[in-house]
Amino acid sequence: MAKNVYRSSTETRDILLGAAIKLFLERGYRDAKTDDIAKIAGMSQSAFFNVFHNKEAVLFTLVELMFEKQFDAATALLGSDTDGVLLYGVETSLQLAICESSPQLRDLYVAAYSLPTTIELIHKKATEKLSRLFRTYMPEAQLKDFFELELASGGITRSFMAHPCDWYFTLSEKIKRFLDINLSIYHVPEDKRRQITDVVLGIDLATAAQAIVDKARKLSFDDMK
Repeated sequence: MAKNVYRSSTETRDILLGAAIKLFLERGYRDAKTDDIAKIAGMSQSAFFNVFHNKEAVLFTLVELMFEKQFDAATALLGSDTDGVLLYGVETSLQLAICESSPQLRDLYVAAYSLPTTIELIHKKATEKLSRLFRTYMPEAQLKDFFELELASGGITRSFMAHPCDWYFTLSEKIKRFLDINLSIYHVPEDKRRQITDVVLGIDLATAAQAIVDKARKLSFDDMK
């Protein structure tokens, strides 16, 4: 991309996001530098800072975009008429599978669940979603209750993402434990938890996760054309 070309602010943002995604996929969050993001985008570092205050602001925007399309991957696998709690089970399990696909993606997800601005955004957005998904099982709960419970389930999610699978703690074992704990927090009955886990484990999550990563990689390339 040539420098000193006029672009709208939206176009500039999208190109920088595409460059950031490319770099995050290659290096992870910690090792991606703002000057390298600008360089890949074909822009100056000052152009980067005209759009984003820092690298955390880039990740904040990516998390916002993720929540806009949060259940798209699960819906593509299961269909639009699927029970919302099952969609939640599949979507969160896909995130765990994505973290297992590379150290760079694990670093990116853990950063999103650790940095002050992004974790507050996750808590806020997730609380709104969870209050709708689990209202059936917690009819008396208020929004503040779901927020407090999301603090717990969000912490669990980060811990499970951060800890790599091994010979004993396989992806299947991780997902089984994760779903049982997280769904029980929202009072989902044991038989329903077991049913959701069975469906989730019947999906080739590793392949589905890789397809999501490949799509993100292609989007990052297309945004920079």
